[in-house]
Amino acid sequence: MMVSGLLALGLGIGAAALPVPYVIESPGPTFNTLGTSGDHPVISVSGHESYPAKGSLDLTTVYISGGPKGPVTIFDAFRAWVDSTQAVYPEELVFPTGVTEEQSEQESTVAMATSQENAVAAALRELKIPFGQELQVAGLSDSSASAGKLQEGDVFTSINGKPASTLSTIQAELAAGAGAPAVVVVDRNGTPVTETITPGKSPSGRYVLGVLLGYDFTFPFDVSISLENVGGPSAGMMFALGIMDTVTPGDLTGGKHIAGTGTISPEGAVGPIGGIAQKMHGAREGGATMFLAPAENCDDVVGHIPDGLQVVKVATLSEATAAVERLAAGQDTAGLPACSKN
Repeated sequence: MMVSGLLALGLGIGAAALPVPYVIESPGPTFNTLGTSGDHPVISVSGHESYPAKGSLDLTTVYISGGPKGPVTIFDAFRAWVDSTQAVYPEELVFPTGVTEEQSEQESTVAMATSQENAVAAALRELKIPFGQELQVAGLSDSSASAGKLQEGDVFTSINGKPASTLSTIQAELAAGAGAPAVVVVDRNGTPVTETITPGKSPSGRYVLGVLLGYDFTFPFDVSISLENVGGPSAGMMFALGIMDTVTPGDLTGGKHIAGTGTISPEGAVGPIGGIAQKMHGAREGGATMFLAPAENCDDVVGHIPDGLQVVKVATLSEATAAVERLAAGQDTAGLPACSKN
């Protein structure tokens, strides 16, 4: 019986050490976009006056265990399940099957670089500082409606006679056409090319041209963002706010401690991200009293807000800026938009 008991104990310990197909998300560190990373400012500007800013505009992060990052054990998963600051997901919901750690890191690095460019564009647009912007064809999807008509490197000029330098313009025009052929004009190596394209439908039901699009910006000055070991697109909004504070006199925050998360488009739209419950806990642990959350993440916000943290829902950079300015001015922030369950 003793041998059997020891054997069962050994098997139980062994089973607890076996890897399981789960991913664990837990609160990561915060980084003040107005501060430094190592010996360098997180945001530095050349070719334009910059101004030291007080206060904090923290971007928030999430630690991810499991998947390509390395296996987790059933013990790790159980421990995370009972910890309200952590979340456990099936691996396939977070990482596509077969994705390696190197591929995951590459995608995260590209997403971070794109978010930084978008943040500069959004910040300059909010400050009404002119800059150049072109929308290019970066590639064609499988079974593309534009096959044989558009090519990689084409620069969009117009769609149905309307100037087309933004993705939102193209999406709006295709939606308004409800599947009708669209007349697209592109610049191809300096030569205008006109094509009539009948859009296809994406799995979500949206009308699409079947092309991968990318922005090419020409900014009037250089903005560098230095931040190691952080990837993904979710810091875009906080980068944009940090850039705005850096290139304008005074303190946008009024010396207050604010955190947030959200993707940013060049037009200033704030988009949803993952791991927001963990990011709110990380923000509060880092000292923030206000947290800017994407409106589309509200269902994940409700019920997970840590004590002492006011969460303000925002859908645009303008809304985020207004919330920060209201707190900075010492005004009552109780009336700012808050999340509620749909």
